[in-house]
Amino acid sequence: MEAVTSLFNLLGTFVWGPVMLALLAGTGLYFTLRLGFLQVRLLPYALRLAFSRHQDTSSPGDITQFQALMTALAGTIGTGNIAGVATAVVAGGPGAIFWMWVTALLGMMTKYAEGLLAVRYRVRDENGNMSGGPMYYIERGLGMKRLAGAFAVCGMVAALGTGSSVQSNSVAQSMTASFGVPGWITGLVLTAVTAMVILGGIFTIARAASLIVPVMAGIYVLGGIAIVACHVELVIPALKLILTDAFTGDAVAGGAIGTVIRMGVARGVFSNEAGLGSAPIAAAAARTDSPVRQALVSMTGTFIDTLIVCTITGLVLVMGGLYTGGANGAALTAQTFDALLPGPGGWIVTIGLLFFSYSTILGWSYYGEKCAQYLLGSKIIRPYRLVYTAFVMGGAVLSLDLVWAVSDVFNGLMALPNLVGVLLLSGVVIRETHAFIDATPKNRGEISVNPREFTDQSR
Repeated sequence: MEAVTSLFNLLGTFVWGPVMLALLAGTGLYFTLRLGFLQVRLLPYALRLAFSRHQDTSSPGDITQFQALMTALAGTIGTGNIAGVATAVVAGGPGAIFWMWVTALLGMMTKYAEGLLAVRYRVRDENGNMSGGPMYYIERGLGMKRLAGAFAVCGMVAALGTGSSVQSNSVAQSMTASFGVPGWITGLVLTAVTAMVILGGIFTIARAASLIVPVMAGIYVLGGIAIVACHVELVIPALKLILTDAFTGDAVAGGAIGTVIRMGVARGVFSNEAGLGSAPIAAAAARTDSPVRQALVSMTGTFIDTLIVCTITGLVLVMGGLYTGGANGAALTAQTFDALLPGPGGWIVTIGLLFFSYSTILGWSYYGEKCAQYLLGSKIIRPYRLVYTAFVMGGAVLSLDLVWAVSDVFNGLMALPNLVGVLLLSGVVIRETHAFIDATPKNRGEISVNPREFTDQSR
């Protein structure tokens, strides 16, 4: 077993090497340049669209755009926002945070392209529900059915690891360390509450995500803001250190600037999943009359995940200065929050990790289910949900070194066919975007928010 684990660890190092990270960042850079920094120009409109109280309820789709965004965020806001940022700062120094910001800015455009294609090529299944994502735009847009199948296989396997077992294992370890709760008890509770939600499908998952994600992310961000407000004199020095170290690598032994960049990019991608191909599966379920509108909503997920939540974590870590003391991961983040906000600080991180991990379990259950459905048809949906729930229990009570290693490999292998599809269909993304902008009234220089002006090409 150790030999197999070592093999997958080696494969993971290769899959997530410089070539993959360059391909992920390069895809975002390509769309950023071709579409004139659209993620900056239209971000205010995208946020208004995502959080408007007047959601589109009449266009084709299963859930609102807000619910689709929250489902996607449920899958992305997780251990990476708390533990991943800490490991980046420890291994790459404060400058890694700057490169996380760069990765997020570029990743917004990758997420935009994925969301657009997901809606453009989505289909209705035999149950009347929307199905979409990389497997559909690779097959329907490019005719590459085998490549689409390869993505679906990787997504289905990765969901059982990354989305289920790994997350429940993190929760169980945190509950044992913080409260002395045995892993099997945590496993039983998680399994029960997971089954109650995911057996109802996307409708109950979306409702749960729409409640959990805003509340927990809001509490976590407010906790970080409270720390900033209480120690405002540390903010400017921390920002200066982040910016200077990003280009010098002084905080890393030997001034290894390459390590700073690599850790920032790697942890940024791990956190926001731009290019991985998971989030567009949720985007395809949204009620929308235009692929571009949903694409704009989708890209706000990367903005929220990395440029807000991860920034809070990173800024607090640098302000605290405890990252050189030997602690790492979630323990370092909790230690720093508790030091700068005695009392509630550590609790915010511990409870945040619990709910972030649980929301990831919910989000990834839908991703894995849709990948399984693409491969085996709708008859596999309920059995897959039961298997996924069983993996939640297994993750809470078993050692998961092999599962972690296998999940890393299959996560990376998801990205390869997805990025091939996104890049080969880049012409569709660019044409759809220009057509949307050109057809939009330019009253006061703002994009119209009338949801009935455009026809959904996926009908």
